[in-house]
Amino acid sequence: MSDTGLPDAPACERNRDPILGELRRLLADSRSVLEIGSGTGQHAVYFAPRLPHLCWRSSDRADNLPGIRAWLAHCPSPNLPPPLELDVDRAWPELQVDAVFTANSLHIMAESSVAALFRQLPRVLRPGGQLLVYGPMKISGDYIGPGNADFDQWLHQRDPASGIRELEWLDGLAAAAGLERRELNFLPANNQLVAWRTRAAPAVENK
Repeated sequence: MSDTGLPDAPACERNRDPILGELRRLLADSRSVLEIGSGTGQHAVYFAPRLPHLCWRSSDRADNLPGIRAWLAHCPSPNLPPPLELDVDRAWPELQVDAVFTANSLHIMAESSVAALFRQLPRVLRPGGQLLVYGPMKISGDYIGPGNADFDQWLHQRDPASGIRELEWLDGLAAAAGLERRELNFLPANNQLVAWRTRAAPAVENK
């Protein structure tokens, strides 16, 4: 808990500014974002007022929604509606957005849940939409930076289905969902921010 009595994820305060710097650029032409796995809601209440052109839709499983609602009540923003209940392994809410964002979630989810997330992307992303993922990844089988190997071992001990994901495996899931990787950004503390984009809708010829 923070000093306010609200749920607190200290990593959010450490990584929010480097992430925001990339989001300002990547989401300049977007109007709506679905955040999957909003956790405490701290990213949502920080990013939304600093990206006022966006409608920022936070979401998480039902047991995390009270904490998110508390943060949204504590730090309201006109472009931050109530959080959605979303479990990637179950039916998703009916909506379409320009971007999906998730932070520090894919290594916590089971591998099957990560695959389920990617399978749902064609339903929620508009043509030309983006998937933006922040967190630690392995690239060509290698951990990026010191400490991630130990962190991965800890994840496996905690839950054998979790773990730091291979970027190339994620690329394969993205390709199956009709997306291709456009950017790989290296951020502090051995994390990456990866951007995949859907194929744009074909142009309509005037006859």
